Amino acid sequence: MAKEVSHKGFELLARKSALYPQEELLAVERKKGALQIGIPKEISLQEKRVPLTPGAVALLSNNGHEIIIESGAGKASNFPDNEYSDAGAKVVYSAKEAFDANFVVKIEPPTSEEIKLMRHGSFMISALQIGQLTKSYFSQLNERKINAIGIELIEDKVGGMPVVRAMSEIAGISAIQIATELLNNLNGGKGVILGGITGVRPTKVVILGAGTVGEYAARAALGLGASIEIYDNHLYKLRRIKHALAQPVHTSTIDTVMLSESLTEADVVIGAIRAEKGRNKCIVTEEMVMNMRKNAVIIDVSIDQGGCFETSEITTHDEPIFKKFDVIHYCVPNIASRVSRTASNAVSNILTPMLLQAGDMGGIEDMVFTNSWFMKGVYTYKGTLTNMHIAKKFNLNYKELSLLMAARFS
Repeated sequence: MAKEVSHKGFELLARKSALYPQEELLAVERKKGALQIGIPKEISLQEKRVPLTPGAVALLSNNGHEIIIESGAGKASNFPDNEYSDAGAKVVYSAKEAFDANFVVKIEPPTSEEIKLMRHGSFMISALQIGQLTKSYFSQLNERKINAIGIELIEDKVGGMPVVRAMSEIAGISAIQIATELLNNLNGGKGVILGGITGVRPTKVVILGAGTVGEYAARAALGLGASIEIYDNHLYKLRRIKHALAQPVHTSTIDTVMLSESLTEADVVIGAIRAEKGRNKCIVTEEMVMNMRKNAVIIDVSIDQGGCFETSEITTHDEPIFKKFDVIHYCVPNIASRVSRTASNAVSNILTPMLLQAGDMGGIEDMVFTNSWFMKGVYTYKGTLTNMHIAKKFNLNYKELSLLMAARFS
């Protein structure tokens, strides 16, 4: 009898509590053009970045967009799942659920298995990294009619490439930080400080390439007091970097004899020459490396495009260095992943305004055909390759996206 009374008491309490006002999250109204964005976890061992931070997810969610993120996607950048769920994202526990979104956003290009998980006709934005792709990659995308956008191909309204520049700034600064570590005794270096102190000759840093990587490497090295020499075959780049640095640095076109002499005295050499027309140039020969100082440091930032040192070989974050001719080589292709949280914030800050604008315009497709600077990022559209440079590299057929646009509005 006592048990029956107790049971009825709990039942009565439950009924009463149901009558009280309960806290409930307000549903955000889904507007026309709202995006369904899937963020899968990166499976590359080298990749630690995430394309959207919890702050960006909160902003997108508050504007009516649906975010589906795979559990653990932000872990390597120290963004836990609960921060994403608190920001309004739906946390899922399989890659398939994230890839099933209408619009997939990621960092690394999708693997063959990941492409199979994507919805037919969906949109995707990721890095292109053409040097690491094969002809079958584009065939797979076209078979599933995936509309693919290369994050590094997207331009801003003034013709710049915001993501490339942001990652180049990180790579340039990081290259000097890495060199500082490798020069000390604890890492088998020559036991010198990168820079200079009173009464001691400053270390000499040679930078190959006067682009964004070279500029930010030079800024960091100059701040430490190092002696800088910058080499590039484009005079306008050399003039620009001298003006940007606003400090006296030695600049020169790449003369083999002069460069060879400079390398024999260098403590650190940074390779930051971007590939032109799909082919990277080997600037420093094996013989030049042989004549460098013992325990000098080479950092080949352009290794993902083939490298500009004849002695370069791709390394990993787990085993980043090797020695050849007593010269320390650092050839990790994804330097930005060393500082994945900073890199994630940089990518997220670039992508978020674009996604908000796409939503206001009615969707990603309307964004593509309304903004020529965004359209330049598209390389496959509804089963057709639309990028001429990719087509030439892999000997594939392509159609200009502008012609497809004309057909769309006719």
